[in-house]
Amino acid sequence: MTRLSALKLSLILASSWSACALAQEAPQEPQAEDGGTIIVTGTRAVGMQVADSAAPIQVLGQDAITRVGQPNLNQVLTQIVPSFTAQTQGTDLSSFSLSARLRGLSPNHTLVLVNGKRRHGNAILQVLGAFSGSAAPSIDLIPPDAVSQVEVFQEGAAAVYGTDAIAGVINFILKDQAEGGSFKVTGGQYYDSQGELFSVSGNYGVKLGEDGFLNVSLFHRRQDYTTLGEGQVQVTKPDGTLQPNAPAQWSNLAGDALANINGGQPKTELNLLFYNAGYDFGGVEVYSFGDVSRREGWAKQGYRHPKRICYETGNLGGGVTPAAYDPSICYSDTGINGMVPLQHVIEDEYSFTVGAKGEFGSGWNYDLSTTYANQKNDIWTENSAHREVWQESYAAALAGIGTPNTPDKAYDGGFRLSQTTVTADIRKEFEVGMAAPLTFAFGGEYRKDTYEIVQGDFYSTYKTGVQSFPGYKATDAGRFKRSSRAGYINFIAQPVEGWTVDLAGRYEDYTDFGDTLIGKITTRYDFSDAIAIRGTASTGFRAPSLAEQKYSTINVGPTSAVAQLPAGSPAAALLGFDSLGPEKSKNFSAGIVLRPVPKLAITVDAYMIKIKDRIAATASRNAVQGGVVQPGAAAIFDALAAAGIVLDTALQQVGVQSFTNGIDTRTTGVDFSISYPVALDFGSLNLSLNGNYNKTKITNNKVGYPLFNAASESNIEDTTPKYKVGFGALLKAGKLSVNLRETLYAKTSVLVRPGVGSGVVPEGGFLIADGALINGVNANQLYFDGVVKSAIITDLEVGYDFNDNVTFSLGANNLFDKVPEVPKFVTGAGVVVNPGVSPYQNGSGSYNSPYGHGPYGTAGGYYYARIDFKF
Repeated sequence: MTRLSALKLSLILASSWSACALAQEAPQEPQAEDGGTIIVTGTRAVGMQVADSAAPIQVLGQDAITRVGQPNLNQVLTQIVPSFTAQTQGTDLSSFSLSARLRGLSPNHTLVLVNGKRRHGNAILQVLGAFSGSAAPSIDLIPPDAVSQVEVFQEGAAAVYGTDAIAGVINFILKDQAEGGSFKVTGGQYYDSQGELFSVSGNYGVKLGEDGFLNVSLFHRRQDYTTLGEGQVQVTKPDGTLQPNAPAQWSNLAGDALANINGGQPKTELNLLFYNAGYDFGGVEVYSFGDVSRREGWAKQGYRHPKRICYETGNLGGGVTPAAYDPSICYSDTGINGMVPLQHVIEDEYSFTVGAKGEFGSGWNYDLSTTYANQKNDIWTENSAHREVWQESYAAALAGIGTPNTPDKAYDGGFRLSQTTVTADIRKEFEVGMAAPLTFAFGGEYRKDTYEIVQGDFYSTYKTGVQSFPGYKATDAGRFKRSSRAGYINFIAQPVEGWTVDLAGRYEDYTDFGDTLIGKITTRYDFSDAIAIRGTASTGFRAPSLAEQKYSTINVGPTSAVAQLPAGSPAAALLGFDSLGPEKSKNFSAGIVLRPVPKLAITVDAYMIKIKDRIAATASRNAVQGGVVQPGAAAIFDALAAAGIVLDTALQQVGVQSFTNGIDTRTTGVDFSISYPVALDFGSLNLSLNGNYNKTKITNNKVGYPLFNAASESNIEDTTPKYKVGFGALLKAGKLSVNLRETLYAKTSVLVRPGVGSGVVPEGGFLIADGALINGVNANQLYFDGVVKSAIITDLEVGYDFNDNVTFSLGANNLFDKVPEVPKFVTGAGVVVNPGVSPYQNGSGSYNSPYGHGPYGTAGGYYYARIDFKF
């Protein structure tokens, strides 16, 4: 499609259908959620309402889910749930597995449920940035139209649902309507006309016999590339003229010739089918739900300059030199234009749950289920070349043997993940003379996980591999598995009117990490209908995922390579990266619920989460920085050799990183929520104000510098906004609706290092003694504060009901096109920026590329049109 076609298509459909009226009466649109909504998450009691919950829980209904422009549940939760932060853009493979987190903790600390059953994790592991280590479920694979309600439960979740739910649980409850349906078409794009998005989705429910239902959702979404920054530092100066060390024959690359080549969001296509079904046989309900999905994507990799794939005497490493050369010694036309390789990923995933629930004996309720999930990711590098193969074949051709050649793509390998979960839940209520019946619940869970790294083909693993993404070697590949068994017990009592006590304990036993016993106590006391207090104390335990333990790769840029070493492997052990162990947590919260006047609801909850032996990614330990060999480089080169890693000799940065249990953290914060619906003569106005203050502090860096250095600490403490406050106003007046959201984000920051190594401390820079040990003392390393300032982001949607069945909406996320700050130049007395070296404080290889750790993304404003049909 052309840039404007997706948006135009939605507008055309709207005008075409504006006069249509379907005969069937449409179902009523759900209203904003209030305290009367029945919840199923966070309690084993039946019929619990949000307003009466002993622990805080946030509920999002269909109306809230629908009114977010991007058809992506990550974006829905980001814009509505204050403590939820979603990754907006990844690097390499992480672009295809964007993660999210609660309260600034790891995405792995949040348990994702569908209809109350555990959702499988992700086969792709994040290894760079603030979301490093994430192998959490991909929320993006749950279509918004399949969901009737989302419940976010954060206090004491580990004892109820799984020991790893340290940050909380997000439960996606699927639609179960047995009649009617909906159909949507959405088109949108970013302010600069990039990232064009088009999606079509539908949901339909039918009856199965007299007492059953089948609800099916289909979803298709495709989105085009976005790009970051302008040009390439290695080729041009900030004014667009060639770098002095570049050959004059590269004049075709000057000016804006290299605009729009730096990859931002990838080009993707996603297809999903979700279903939810059940049949009541009279006392026994058999149910099933599940999905099948395919995601295919292409991510732009770093630009390779024209001398990269050449047989140039004296420059076989492919560096930038001013010497003139014959482009015919280079592969294809890369000697003239260079190349931008593509990373091509195909992901196939499915998950199915079958179960039965009912009642036996005298009031005993049961729920038995089995879930099997499987995910397969295959990875190719395309539009690329293998430099060593080209040079070797070129040398052979000079000797009269064959012709110069190189593959232009390679299969890099892939991942396989499966998970089998069997659960049993039993519940009964007993009359024991208290203010309400005692709820007694118990159950168990068996889970088996497998994870596999698939070896790449010959060309992807030969020497340095094809440009941009070396394949997974035989030493990387392997198939790993483990299982766990768990049992829980839960008592919910109301000893006297207004006082609720919820006690739970859970025992879990892993085949690779032993066993643990955790628990929780939650209590609430209602002084009156207008005021209540509540609190929770709980513990948690998380064993490292198989991916965290076993993943190995090389993260490659045009001028950099950072090896990811599996913790505890022989190569990692040379640098002190020991095998991973489990995390343990203690959680405390206390809050108040106020209803001072009818309809006005106010909740305030404070919390503290202590995590011992927290798993986190180390920052890169660099052997080469800015082309200069660093102190301690010998040990790093030895580790790379032990891992069998061969790297490009022309790289400006060479390093290694891993995961470690080396820190203890304390996270403190406050959640608050205020809602008030206003009845107007001409309609209704729902007002809400909610927010989160959150601060994480490393209380003990047990491995110390340089294994977990200042940059590593910064990723944990500073990359999540300290506060996020959202104001919402939904106005409904006849056929018109207007939904406004204003979100205030606090600043975020991360310690960054420049490519410049001039021997002086530039303006704004500072030294931290966190580098390699030299004679027992940590070497100084130069840092800058990479700050994304606080910002207010405006989201606005205006909808119009042409009739009961057709609604057209126009809207914007980030209406005023706010983009994070661009890093500053390295300046100061004595600072020398050599040709081709990044002048930026963060070492960025492109010009005017904004910081990527901001909470609202780098692509700017997104504008959309949507048409909804109900039948």
